[in-house]
Amino acid sequence: MSSSILTAVAAAICVFLVMPTLAVAPISFTETDFITFPPRGFTLRWYEEFFTRPAWIGSLGTSAIVAVLTAILATTLGTMIALGLGQLPRRVGGAVTFFFILPMVVPTIITAAALYTPFARSGLIASIPGLVLAHTVLALPFVIINVSAILQKLDHRVVDAARSLGATPAVAFRRVTLPILAPGIAAGAVFAFITSFDEVVVSLFIAGANATTLPVQMWSGIRFEISPIVAAASCLLLIVSCVLLTIFWLIQRR
Repeated sequence: MSSSILTAVAAAICVFLVMPTLAVAPISFTETDFITFPPRGFTLRWYEEFFTRPAWIGSLGTSAIVAVLTAILATTLGTMIALGLGQLPRRVGGAVTFFFILPMVVPTIITAAALYTPFARSGLIASIPGLVLAHTVLALPFVIINVSAILQKLDHRVVDAARSLGATPAVAFRRVTLPILAPGIAAGAVFAFITSFDEVVVSLFIAGANATTLPVQMWSGIRFEISPIVAAASCLLLIVSCVLLTIFWLIQRR
């Protein structure tokens, strides 16, 4: 009975958290020129405007480019860091791991404010490289945690066996270690992409006229026009996140 009650409470909480997000979907089809709920009528006008307005489609392209580059950089660095942490003594490794996952603990606004001054001095404000580096700081913990979780289950005797059969360290890593770590690396890459694609706070500090991401464009749309096109953009973000999380689920099952 207690298990059933706990499941019901958890389900109710999930529904409560998801309902506001699901309410955005019908608003994106409203015929009115402003956000209203319940929506009035049905039209695909706002999706059409999203894909035809240069500001919106340009910000979508910027977000996609930044998210892909962030996923590549964060996955590469995070995997290397996780492998290095696995070689450290337990206490030292725990302290260093905590340092790398601080961006998950510290409020994002503090991270954004801390990054702004060095980025401004380095000329990285309002640039795609600046956004990629800033988002990588936020995405690294997800890669490190996922790869480290797989590393803890890695049977090092398999690697030793490969070495004893004549494999060089590079070949043993490529043929044995890397395939075992692949699910954690893939999961970290998915979370890194989603983290970058949805990030708004750090992007508000780093982005500019030459590098406006979709969440920043949505923030501006909410502040200045309250158009249903923002709801359409939100639905597209939700679809991207759901697709990527589905891919992550399929990777986990495999």
